[in-house]
Amino acid sequence: MAIILGQRSLARLEGVQPDLVRVVRRAVVDADPVDDFTVLEGVRTKEQCWVNFGKGRTASECKAKGVPASYVQPKLAKVTWLSNPLASKHVKQSTGYSHAVDLAPYPIDWNDLARFDRLGKLMLAAAKAEGVAIRWGADWDRDGKPREKGETDSPHFELDR
Repeated sequence: MAIILGQRSLARLEGVQPDLVRVVRRAVVDADPVDDFTVLEGVRTKEQCWVNFGKGRTASECKAKGVPASYVQPKLAKVTWLSNPLASKHVKQSTGYSHAVDLAPYPIDWNDLARFDRLGKLMLAAAKAEGVAIRWGADWDRDGKPREKGETDSPHFELDR
């Protein structure tokens, strides 16, 4: 039995590369009601990249990467490990689309990693069925062992191109 994405989730898929949207829509169709999920983010603006980069970094670290000082938040936990703040696949690529999407089981419980793992398996199966290569942020090395090497981006899925 499928789930239904709400209007907010559908709006957040606008601007995401169509193959990746197809994978998300396939996961929706294949999901059981207990696997309900929401779309957190598709396309990311330059400003949001700066916000993310500023978390957990000093003013000098941000300045070195061209991030305005107003985004510096050294007391917060880091949320990105990219060396280039604008290198995220959430940013529109040369194709004109974002090549990444963040999803979370709904209702969201950031501590329930088992539900994120179920969502990861659901997305990977949907990608395989659709013939689209993706990577999951909780298993960057694709060895089937989430989070074993500091792979902590459980909501993140991106095209592997």
